[in-house]
Amino acid sequence: MGAIEPIHILIVLIVVLLLFGAKRIPELGRSLGSGIRELKKSTQEFHRPVEAGVEAGPRAQAALMAPSTAPGPDVRGASAGDVSASRQDA
Repeated sequence: MGAIEPIHILIVLIVVLLLFGAKRIPELGRSLGSGIRELKKSTQEFHRPVEAGVEAGPRAQAALMAPSTAPGPDVRGASAGDVSASRQDA
């Protein structure tokens, strides 16, 4: 009862054929395939920097995680308009 048998697959295929029709099934297959390709591409793009960090070692990972030491604009005593103007100048 718990296993998927060939008759179950056949029933699902017949229901899909009845719901979408023979003309739309190839279109659905193409869109499903392109969706899967996009998912694989995005997961590979996500894993590349993570794997590069793992291969670089803990010292490089610490450098990536360290806060920026670049000085920001001095905003003490400035109004909101002054801060946005200084950001546009930079």
